[in-house]
Amino acid sequence: MKGEKGRSVEEKYTQWKSLVPVLYDWLANHNLVWPSLSCRWGPQLEQATYKTRQRLYLSEQTDGSVPNTLVIANCEVVKPRVAAAEHISQFNEEARSPFVKKYKTIIHPGEVNRIRELPQNSKIVATHTDSPDVLIWDVEAQPNRHAVLGAADSRPDLILTGHQENAEFALAMCPTEPFVLSGGKDKLVVLWSIHDHISTLAKEQGPTKSPGSTSTSTKHASKGGGGNDNHVEGPSVEARGIYQGHDDTVEDVLFCPSSAQEFCSVGDDSCLILWDARAGSTPAIKVEKAHNADIHCVDWNRHDINLILTGSADNTIHMFDRRNLSSGSPVHKLVGHSAAVLCVQWSPDKSSVFGSSAEDGILNIWDHEKIGKRQDTTGLKAPNAPPGLFFQHAGHRDKVVDFHWNTSDPWTIVSVSDDCESTNGGGTLQIWRMIDLIYRPVDEVLAELDKFKPHILACEKN
Repeated sequence: MKGEKGRSVEEKYTQWKSLVPVLYDWLANHNLVWPSLSCRWGPQLEQATYKTRQRLYLSEQTDGSVPNTLVIANCEVVKPRVAAAEHISQFNEEARSPFVKKYKTIIHPGEVNRIRELPQNSKIVATHTDSPDVLIWDVEAQPNRHAVLGAADSRPDLILTGHQENAEFALAMCPTEPFVLSGGKDKLVVLWSIHDHISTLAKEQGPTKSPGSTSTSTKHASKGGGGNDNHVEGPSVEARGIYQGHDDTVEDVLFCPSSAQEFCSVGDDSCLILWDARAGSTPAIKVEKAHNADIHCVDWNRHDINLILTGSADNTIHMFDRRNLSSGSPVHKLVGHSAAVLCVQWSPDKSSVFGSSAEDGILNIWDHEKIGKRQDTTGLKAPNAPPGLFFQHAGHRDKVVDFHWNTSDPWTIVSVSDDCESTNGGGTLQIWRMIDLIYRPVDEVLAELDKFKPHILACEKN
């Protein structure tokens, strides 16, 4: 049975690769020696005529023969309508991409489960490992390390304490203030302010302490990685707020895009909870049965703050309107994956578009405005495609554990898969941009294609 499944994955991948020149404006494939469970865009460094250079944050989840690392890479992003179609599909799955170069290595205390950058200063990142603490890193100030067995861990710039049990995945940074949010196995949602540590980490906002803030001290924080007794030393800061309302592990958290006081969380109790820090430490709104299984991920629409996405182990994505959460019913239930959904994320480029990735190895791109509209008359849409689905990225051959839209480069996505089950190790990083004919207005696309009609007819005559 496993062989049949393996063959179907390979067949699907082979078909996808043959369509790359038609479907993509640009694609880079980068083989990873060790899986990366998270991938995030950092700041854009420079612009040239045909490409831009940008930081990329990755990790290396190792088997213990070498240390786990947080990796800062430099990525060259090719600009739209520059790459030749015949070139972008000519890549070797086992090779590293010339577009991705490792810039700095930080030896991380335990494996990196999640990376999040501070929107006001994307050189500051937070990481989650298998411990109760959140680690804060100034990636530009951190020294470059050589990851060899026995090397000492890098020292985080700040340690956020407050969880009572391991907090492994739920992690968010606030768009409007230097706040950090986390969720863990202790069923808690915990809030910190980086301002509560007087340092240069958030110097653009100044070193003033806010009312109610806590003092910082140097502590020995717990180190992730199988319950060992090693500890990480560094300055630490205590929580500003601890919020109780979940009945099981909190899997994901997110701030409201327009408010540092409002946030949401999802968990293995199948609940979606909205919180308001001004109203106390209990839920503002709680949707008890938001899905039929564990909820793995949540995202809040920055263009329309009433819309919230959730992705679940029940293989579905639900879209909720926060004005109508008391009903407990989503506005849309989207079914387009055959396995657990691991990541959902709204597009920064169009308010109705979002992506979803899953354990089935597929990254789907949806447009909820297309749901319920007249059937596509161009003949481009697959006849059995779920409502709202307009693009499938099938370049990964194992579970797509994370992806991130690039806010500096429209419609450009970085995605990463953990390939341990399919190739006995490693991972695949892909940076890609679908061809603009797919998402532009139909009339505009047809008008552009019409310009090529004489050329096509001349080719037919020859």
